[in-house]
Amino acid sequence: MAKRASDNKDGICSRSQDYSQWYLDIIKRAELAEHSAVRGCMVIRPHGYTIWEKMQRELDDRFKATGHVNAYFPLFIPLSFLEREEQHAAGFAKECAVVTHHRLMSQDGRVVVDPESALEEPLIVRPTSETIIWNQYRNWIQSYRDLPLLINQWANVVRWEMRTRLFLRTAEFLWQEGHTAHASEAEAREETTRMLEVYADFAERVMAVPVVKGAKTPGERFAGALDTLTIEGMMQDGRALQMGTSHYLGQNFAKAADVTFLNRDNELEYVYATSWGVSTRLVGALIMSHSDDTGLILPPKLAPIHVVVVPIYRDEDQRQATVSAAHALAEQLRPAGLTVRVDDREGMQPGAKYYEWELKGVPLRLEIGPRDLEQGTVALVRRFLADEQGLDEAAIRKARKAFMPRDQAVAAIPGILEAMQGELLERARRMRSARSRVIDDLDDFGRFFADEGGGFAWVHWAGDADDEDAMARRFETSIRCIPMQDHIPEAARGTGTCIFTGKPSSQRVVMAKAY
Repeated sequence: MAKRASDNKDGICSRSQDYSQWYLDIIKRAELAEHSAVRGCMVIRPHGYTIWEKMQRELDDRFKATGHVNAYFPLFIPLSFLEREEQHAAGFAKECAVVTHHRLMSQDGRVVVDPESALEEPLIVRPTSETIIWNQYRNWIQSYRDLPLLINQWANVVRWEMRTRLFLRTAEFLWQEGHTAHASEAEAREETTRMLEVYADFAERVMAVPVVKGAKTPGERFAGALDTLTIEGMMQDGRALQMGTSHYLGQNFAKAADVTFLNRDNELEYVYATSWGVSTRLVGALIMSHSDDTGLILPPKLAPIHVVVVPIYRDEDQRQATVSAAHALAEQLRPAGLTVRVDDREGMQPGAKYYEWELKGVPLRLEIGPRDLEQGTVALVRRFLADEQGLDEAAIRKARKAFMPRDQAVAAIPGILEAMQGELLERARRMRSARSRVIDDLDDFGRFFADEGGGFAWVHWAGDADDEDAMARRFETSIRCIPMQDHIPEAARGTGTCIFTGKPSSQRVVMAKAY
């Protein structure tokens, strides 16, 4: 295959040339995931899965700190369960995979479905679990003393998407879904907000991705929800990515599954519900928020490997000495809770190793050669700088590298990693700020997305669902959220006029092109 003109020496398309291809190149070259033989499904490779595992641990600790416990519910949902909640069924109908038979048979040398094995009732492969979970909750909840019920599950789900993209939108994906039951609307709404705050804290403190918190418009809500809260991140191409949602379900699912409880006044009442979730889409968010044309960049808190140590040598005597020193250096670092890899593979030039670990996003590289052994030093190389704007490639590489006494490097590395975590968040904030606009004119809105590359447009809105659809058709944008008050920039506060209808507007919304 002919090499693309925009490929760099690592086989990665430049972001400025083709952002979509760059994203796929990073996933492939960094060995995060790949397409499977099943259309729309992916294989998550060990390097990518380790990132997801670290996300799981961080989130799971936060869930348990807020009183939630884990459980597991079946993959298959009877069709009749889905039909109980009309909005929910309509929202997922086109994405459902359906099991109708339970046996195969051999016929004329082929394996075919046994027509005698039809199920009495078709089974849906779960697109989400509200219906089957609430069917069980009916057996678990009798009194207000059984509430609140705070349960989460880690699972896979299937949504038969027509257009898929690795991590961002696949037919099968991994996620967590929380499902809670409460004795009052106030308590359920408090839970909905609490879990959104958990997601926002995780996104910013762990993923180093700044987010806008807000509510979805009625047309963008989760199917069957009375209210949907969201966190929206901006990717480097200016597009928005919905990174997590938390839903107030009211009593809809409790009524559908007939889940009632005796309240404190000894009266029978339907339970109030929430659900909330994030998925492996967050791995895609990491890639698109931080990485560069060299490869993956990861916040240290989610990096599968924090430090790689590369011994440098020319002959066998040097090899033994530098490899031994590299392993000793790794042992000094591990007690600090760091994951350290010594790359002592033979038959590879040091430069090839450098490129591989930069491509895979390892935050720090230590190089140790014969001269370092003599001088008691080590070369410390950062994967990125806090600000690389205006520097050419040679200047960036020079600035990223520092020579330090070995013991000093060992003592400094935890602090350097912590600083890098904060630098990534600040860098992402600067990027978001540079690509955000307060816009009051429809022509300016069009130019922002057509000529300036787009981003987050803060606009006044007082339109209805039809107006929202018309705006989307005209500009290929959507209302990402109605932001919470503490997330509205000072310049965007106050009343005004709807950018589309001209009606009075009390608050701005965030509009963007989105994944």
